[in-house]
Amino acid sequence: MKNARTYLDYNATAPLRPDVRQAMIAALDIYGNASSVHSEGRKARAAVEQAREKVAKLVNAAPKEIVFTSGGTEANNIVLSNKWDGVAISEAEHESIAEPARRFGQNVALLRLDNTGLVNEDHLKSALVDYSSHSAGDGRFLISVQCANNETGVIQPVSRICSLARDAGCRVHSDAVQALGKMPLNFHELSLDAMSLSVHKIGGPKGVGALVCREGFKLEPLLTGGGQENRKRAGTENVAGIVGFGVAAELAEADLQKIDKIMALKERLEAGVIAAHPSAHIIAGGQTRLPNTTCLSTSEMSAESLLIALDLAGFAVSAGSACSSGKVGQSTVLKAMKLKPDFIAGAIRISIGWNTTEYEIDKFVKAWSKAIKRRIKTRTAA
Repeated sequence: MKNARTYLDYNATAPLRPDVRQAMIAALDIYGNASSVHSEGRKARAAVEQAREKVAKLVNAAPKEIVFTSGGTEANNIVLSNKWDGVAISEAEHESIAEPARRFGQNVALLRLDNTGLVNEDHLKSALVDYSSHSAGDGRFLISVQCANNETGVIQPVSRICSLARDAGCRVHSDAVQALGKMPLNFHELSLDAMSLSVHKIGGPKGVGALVCREGFKLEPLLTGGGQENRKRAGTENVAGIVGFGVAAELAEADLQKIDKIMALKERLEAGVIAAHPSAHIIAGGQTRLPNTTCLSTSEMSAESLLIALDLAGFAVSAGSACSSGKVGQSTVLKAMKLKPDFIAGAIRISIGWNTTEYEIDKFVKAWSKAIKRRIKTRTAA
């Protein structure tokens, strides 16, 4: 019997894939320490290195460029905690970029967004000119711009940003946590120095991620006290979790060949809500976005009330980032896009994934429309 709940919050975390679960259960019996030289240790090491190759293949990096971490947040902190002369981040960045930038950075510039959600190129160029006037071109200035936004799905022109930054002698990092498995990622073609990943967004376990670090790009480790991960991240490897990352990476690579199916589901949802009620507004609807992400707004109902109504109706969606400890507040990203306050106040995020069906999309459209019409009727009666 089909579960009465409908999960549409893949950008927060995706359901664990059955094949990943099975691989992780089997890996729990690999009890050796991957740093040990005996047979049991070598077996654990082999499992870690096999997974490393699979993750590297998904993003077109060399296996030796993959550093396993506890997640995207740690990967971001590794990069931002290094002693940069200056850091520029976009207004769209996740708090795991913004907070360490404020904590560790002495000179932090905030790159403005335009009303489509893209980094304003003129402002970026201005920041680069300012850097060049105070630098000897020694690469001690960092630009960190996400590949794709977790709330709106807007995809940033990372390759273009890298080209501009290179001309100014800057290093470039990208938080690719939301992009992984939802769009092709080619680490070397993007010309990045570093890129952050997390597997729980693609059907893997929570608490496992990776930093892709270009060969020759020197970073001081955030965690010290051991020689693991080529001395870039101390700590005994989470073998079962890393194995899960490898299997999820394989499955995500296969799913990229079927990404049109996810795109069609998103388009069905967006067309459905627009047809259902005139107040429906797709934020950044005309912009290139992730194939699974819809930021839906209405001026008829607050996001908080809408989330409660949908949850009671059996739907899991969200408002903004899931890393806000359950708070439903105004989105800094939508404010940076200078959207109307009523659009911001009524914005929710629907994010679909590998297990979503047309039936679930159609059910959501009906439930969303019903909630809006009920609120209008109640307001009118009052």
